[in-house]
Amino acid sequence: MTTIRNYQPADRAQIMELLRLNTPEFFSPNEEEDLVYYLDNHIEHYYVAELDGKVVGSGGINLADDGVTAKLSWDIVHPEQQGKGIGRALTEFRIQHIKAMPGLQTISVRTSQLVYPFYQKFGLEIKEIVEDFWEEGFDMYRMESDVKTTPD
Repeated sequence: MTTIRNYQPADRAQIMELLRLNTPEFFSPNEEEDLVYYLDNHIEHYYVAELDGKVVGSGGINLADDGVTAKLSWDIVHPEQQGKGIGRALTEFRIQHIKAMPGLQTISVRTSQLVYPFYQKFGLEIKEIVEDFWEEGFDMYRMESDVKTTPD
């Protein structure tokens, strides 16, 4: 059974390993440094999914400076667990958390051309595409949805 819980600093090595296991298929090698910086400096709400005591996924929520936007951030799932509901469970968990936070109106995510169809399942729509944003071949898809209309 999968358990979702708050991130602890002791989870860092396992999360970094998840990123490496998904590089270069889903993440640019250049993003490892960005994840280290995020874990050290920008965590607001970050969660891990555990299966049999092992971290198999992670993802966060960060609040934008506008005070009304919640950003899904750093979603990573172990390659052997992809397609088994871990990412869906983490995303649904965070959407419910966002809906419970007063004043939030928009859910946003920046993802790649490889993963954007996953977020469409949750009602997020493409608002912007920037080619080669993270690195050559890694385009950025900025997606949004209204908090009220995002499916549970």
